[in-house]
Amino acid sequence: MKETLSVSNVTKTFRLSAKQQREKKLAVRTLTAVDGISFCAYAGEIFGLLGPNGAGKTTTLRMLATLIKPDSGDAVVCGSSIVSEPAQVRKSIGFLSSELKLEDFFTPDFLFNYFCDLHRVEDSVREARKKELFGRFGIDKFAHVKVANLSTGMKQKVSLVVSVAHDPDVVIFDEPTNGLDVITAKVVTDFLCELKAQGKTVVISTHIFSLIERVCDRLGIIIDGKMISLGTLPEVTGGRPLEDVFFEIYRERKGDQL
Repeated sequence: MKETLSVSNVTKTFRLSAKQQREKKLAVRTLTAVDGISFCAYAGEIFGLLGPNGAGKTTTLRMLATLIKPDSGDAVVCGSSIVSEPAQVRKSIGFLSSELKLEDFFTPDFLFNYFCDLHRVEDSVREARKKELFGRFGIDKFAHVKVANLSTGMKQKVSLVVSVAHDPDVVIFDEPTNGLDVITAKVVTDFLCELKAQGKTVVISTHIFSLIERVCDRLGIIIDGKMISLGTLPEVTGGRPLEDVFFEIYRERKGDQL
């Protein structure tokens, strides 16, 4: 299998406000969100980062998407370093975060064109890809409706489509089904599997055990910024339910803090 993503010992620490320090009951004003994480991902597979809120999943994906720089370590995406070649990395990736907010007064058609222009997609390619994706997700009927007037599910579909407008080789989704109704969540997970079938590398973060079990070829369990377990689902679970294994690991790390 072709390795398209290699993460090597990345670390990220944030400085906290006095209020945040008090809330987290920390003795110091710094928080290590990601602590020496390493893993790789291959073409034609879905890799999942599993962990509770605050585990470091989003920070890890934001570093891979070149939105923030690691304090140390590096990652190579399609041959380019996130530290020294971020512009090249951005050409190869699509990034969808739950924090992505579409402007209410734009339409799906305008947003798709805008993201294609950012990636310098040729007009003929743009129109063919728009027709394909808008039809696939039922956006074509709402192409010229302002985002403010779209349902939550349709907004998520538009966010998904614009994030892959340029047909990237590596797709990074942070909590792709979080807050979605069951129908829209099914559409999204089916699309993840389609991307895998196309030979794309898909990296997702989630706290949903069933999503990992359904779509992921390999996974890493993150707790307190550290990679605790890494491998295929059978390697990580030994044939046991993933939820049981996760909470066993969590208790070992955190005691009875459930």
